[in-house]
Amino acid sequence: MQTFTASADRVWDRAAEHDFLLAPPTSAARTACRVDPRDLRRLDLLAALTAAGIAPWPGDREAIEELSALPDSVHEALHRWFSSGR
Repeated sequence: MQTFTASADRVWDRAAEHDFLLAPPTSAARTACRVDPRDLRRLDLLAALTAAGIAPWPGDREAIEELSALPDSVHEALHRWFSSGR
């Protein structure tokens, strides 16, 4: 059973002639974006909880926000604790 007609094959052939790869983006043209360290710590904490199999409950948002405000040393200790499997 043939799925395409001859006219459809010609359309695909013409489309292939105009198909080309895009040039890679230039890094100089990228927009500079800086993410706040507190936001990074919050995202890392959520990722660590998820990797440990702990789904945050709806009321945990405030606790996660407070933990994200703590210094990096406390945040690193939390990551070590989660990665130890406790």
